[in-house]
Amino acid sequence: MTTPYPFSAVVGLDDLRLALLLTSVSPAVGGVLVRGEKGTAKSTVVRALAALLPPVTVVRGCRFACDPAAPDPDCPDGPHAPDTPATHRPATLVELPVGATEDRVVGTLDIQRALAEGVKAYEPGLLAAAHRGVLYVDEVNLLPDHLVDLLLDAAAMGRAHVERDGVSIKHAARFLLVGTMNPEEGEPRPQLVDRFGLVVTVAAPRDAGQRAEVVRRRLAYEADPAGFAARFAADEREYAARIAAARAVLPTVVLPDAELDRIARVCLAYGVDGMRADIVVARCAVALAAWHGRDRVTAEDVRDAARLALPHRRRTDPLDPPGTDEEKLEQALAEAEREAAEEAARRPESPDPGGPDPDDDPDGPEGGPGGPVGGPDGGPGPAGGPGGGGGLPDGDTPPGTGAARPGGDAPRPGGETPAPPQQPATPPAAAGAAFRPRTLRIAARGDGGHTGKRSPAYARRGRVIGSRKPVGKLAGAPHLPATLRAALHRGALQPSPAGARAMTVQPRDLREAIHVGREANLVLFVVDASGSMAARRRMTLVKTAVLSLLRDAYQRRDRIGMITFRGTDADVVLPPTSSHEVGVMRLAALRTGGRTPLAAGLRAAARTIATERRRDPRRRPLLVLVTDGRATSGPDPLLAAPALAGVATVVVDCESGPIRLGLAGRLAAALGADVMPLERLEAAAGTRPATAPAGDRAYRRAA
Repeated sequence: MTTPYPFSAVVGLDDLRLALLLTSVSPAVGGVLVRGEKGTAKSTVVRALAALLPPVTVVRGCRFACDPAAPDPDCPDGPHAPDTPATHRPATLVELPVGATEDRVVGTLDIQRALAEGVKAYEPGLLAAAHRGVLYVDEVNLLPDHLVDLLLDAAAMGRAHVERDGVSIKHAARFLLVGTMNPEEGEPRPQLVDRFGLVVTVAAPRDAGQRAEVVRRRLAYEADPAGFAARFAADEREYAARIAAARAVLPTVVLPDAELDRIARVCLAYGVDGMRADIVVARCAVALAAWHGRDRVTAEDVRDAARLALPHRRRTDPLDPPGTDEEKLEQALAEAEREAAEEAARRPESPDPGGPDPDDDPDGPEGGPGGPVGGPDGGPGPAGGPGGGGGLPDGDTPPGTGAARPGGDAPRPGGETPAPPQQPATPPAAAGAAFRPRTLRIAARGDGGHTGKRSPAYARRGRVIGSRKPVGKLAGAPHLPATLRAALHRGALQPSPAGARAMTVQPRDLREAIHVGREANLVLFVVDASGSMAARRRMTLVKTAVLSLLRDAYQRRDRIGMITFRGTDADVVLPPTSSHEVGVMRLAALRTGGRTPLAAGLRAAARTIATERRRDPRRRPLLVLVTDGRATSGPDPLLAAPALAGVATVVVDCESGPIRLGLAGRLAAALGADVMPLERLEAAAGTRPATAPAGDRAYRRAA
């Protein structure tokens, strides 16, 4: 539809709307990352924002949107004279698709003009188009690593640098970066998350009236987009005028030293890394004051800014379970309030020693820590609405008031109170501290279907090892020396009328470069959870090893899956996913006991890999089998080995004790796999990677 959904027509999502408005007032805040489940209007709200932004004045004819008042001295279309004509245009919203190539993002050499005319003609990319506008990345957590690197550089420097194909170009690239993601698909790289100034988590409304209003407005918009937009035109103009007014007063807003000290205390108490958090909170607090029409930052501005800017900056381990950030932030705010009050009380000039100022009361005016009572986090969110995180939504049941409890019984009919759940005699063994494991790789070279950091593969970028004639359209970067050699071989070098010799390059002469890099794989863990593994010390070692491999898979951008087998069957406890945090939680809850249906585990792995191959044929699987090789239930596991023929496999041998049967080694031989003793999984100096079948058998020989 050509008419975008109005920003003011969005129901709820107060935190998200406030965060987007604040970054519109002050782009220096650093952009917004929107986390939420599917179907929560994330993309709708972001696309509606562009219509509220003030128009920009640009140099007429400049492809890089230079400001006539301060043109970029390095603009490839410059230099621009002071009297160059200017024009006004709306702020642009540029969408960066997940499947975009590097050439499309940063721009590239116009190869046809370069070869035909001998000029370095640069075609700008999406970063140039987004300058002084909005760059929107949907599903930012699925963005390939090489594009993430480009965004990191541009977001940090405010400039894009292009060094490729004989072209050296740099131009301004200051934009409002907005990303949306579904946490179920996995987390983005921590470096990228840290570049976002604000992070907001959204969810579907829990109120039936709000849900009905969402559907009502959506149906009305689809039936008549223009008429629906006209109903909210006045509200849209009010938002746009308020953004413009806030931008005008932003430079005059004062950040008092007391509030700057409060920001520093909150960041210290929250345990953030580096200084970016302090700077972002300060900028956000100033933008909040400007948005509310104040000329000074207040303590409430600092509190609201901290709620938007800090929760995503505390996690030092990317596999830490989420969900505790808001609670710890409230503790940090309360601690900062107490420290400020104690310091104020120690000063001789403290006002009214006989009666403390309510503002300095560490318990707040209503007795709650750091603020009025209103919910588990101390009150409503920044916008004062349901999106702020305060209070329980209507219809939800607080813990302990009748809701089903994990590991307990649901309420019984008739009001009978269930008996307290009994604690298990032996809780699941906990994993120890993760270590850096040896690198497990597939030896054979893949086709580079998924950029990552694990196995060697042909790729769009990396080390150039040769050239080839393209099949159809040029798929990658051109290989200029090979192209020129092909033209010379065809006899393209001909005398020109001026007496010099000129070369005419035709499309059939083009050759593309062959790159070798790394790809991401599907790492499927098959873990023996039977009674033979139930020795508590051994299971702790196994969980620690699998946790270490999970972290390694996260860092190498792999998809993961987990299968456990015990008793009489195998369970796919984690279907293949990019959400490594879920894998950590499944591992923590893993229990042991029963017989060992090893063949069932192998068959479950074969079915899972076959399903994933149909879904994504280009992603190669790497099977990690964690077992001692014993099979006390079901058929002989060697009979199930042919179902995994051709699958790169590593058997982590968990057998321990002075007398070892070597069953894991026999199974590895049947699978054509490497075998690695559990105690040798941890990386050391001179680590050698495990490989696919027919590769290096160093680990097997060492075993």
